Amino acid sequence: MPSLRRTHPGTPSLRRPRVGQGAGMRPARVPTGRGAPSATAALWTVVFVVAFGTNVPTPLLLIYRETLGLSPTTLTAAFGVYAAGLIPALLLSGPASDRRGRRPVVVPFVVLAGLVSVLFLAAGSSVVVLFVGRFLQGAVSGVVFSVGTAWLGELIGEPGRSARLTTIALAAGWAGGPLVAGLLGQWGPLPTLVPYLVHVVLMLGALSLLPLVPETLGPERRKGGGPVVNLGVPAGTRRAFVLVVVPIALGVFAFPSTAATVLPLLLTPQMPGIAVAVAGIVAGVTLSTGALVPPLERRLGATRAGPAGLGLGAAGLGVALLSLALDAWPLLLPAALLLGAGYGLCLASGLSTVARLALPTERGALTGTFYACAYLGFGVPFVLSALAGDGSLFGPLAGLAVLAAVAAAALGLPAARRLIGS
Repeated sequence: MPSLRRTHPGTPSLRRPRVGQGAGMRPARVPTGRGAPSATAALWTVVFVVAFGTNVPTPLLLIYRETLGLSPTTLTAAFGVYAAGLIPALLLSGPASDRRGRRPVVVPFVVLAGLVSVLFLAAGSSVVVLFVGRFLQGAVSGVVFSVGTAWLGELIGEPGRSARLTTIALAAGWAGGPLVAGLLGQWGPLPTLVPYLVHVVLMLGALSLLPLVPETLGPERRKGGGPVVNLGVPAGTRRAFVLVVVPIALGVFAFPSTAATVLPLLLTPQMPGIAVAVAGIVAGVTLSTGALVPPLERRLGATRAGPAGLGLGAAGLGVALLSLALDAWPLLLPAALLLGAGYGLCLASGLSTVARLALPTERGALTGTFYACAYLGFGVPFVLSALAGDGSLFGPLAGLAVLAAVAAAALGLPAARRLIGS
């Protein structure tokens, strides 16, 4: 886990945070005993563990494909139904937390994250359970990854640092889940049970940390009303959000979802006896690389990091196409590195930009809108499979690479940077 600065001064007083933009945000303070983790470290760990669980099923889909007789389209649909649960949760939970506070919205869904892993114990014998479990994982993610990250950002206080630490928490969790699940699924006992039990144990530890985390949005700062669904996009920044932030957001999960599902699925015949492990490793490498690039985003700046991320993603898809053309599965690893770097830069850049654009009272809503756009990328594997039909996926993958390259070039122009005031 990264080194996290303590957010309390060592006194028993509790100060309300100032929630706002840029330097106007100050970290929340919470009393803790000697040796206790800080509120920031506690919530960082909770976000990490929830993220870990959301990708545990990813490499196991190859096992479900055999045991449940799933077609490629059904397999990618099981992966993508996650977004169907996630996007409504994102759009509803952000405004709800701006009205009710962060804690009342986040805590029940952290509990649900553990219960969903228990439900997945029956997924090996039921397609319905598999789809329901993925849908509920999406709902959990929608709440925790939007409101939880807004909560974490308010604890930390500085938008750039909070975006980097949030990216690391999410990326490390998303990477660890499939890596552990892939190795246990390939060589461990009870491959469709043990990976979920590991996550249940981690969730019990995460739940024990939640009492350390204070509410950061006091009653005096909450919105008194407003629509149930609020995108949170300030009126003066809507054009910038649509033309700059949305394309970057789409790149966030289009790259790792393609790496984690489509590529191992296509090369399974070339990986006898190791396909599940390779799928887990490819997903783990892609997502862990994303956890390592936030410092690069800081050096590049948010306006340059987003186009760079899309460009790296396009390059990764190019290497993936080469691996398919040559039937060379080892090329999946460099493809995973490039796709992971692209996803990490897109995520960190998008979060930094959202923190700059958001109004103080609508941070949760705008963060949720950004993630809703980002998670549309989980539908990319299904779209690619549907476009290919019974034919080759080479053409749809090449089209995706071209789209990413064109978007990178367009967003790298000075006119795009001026849209977001940089």
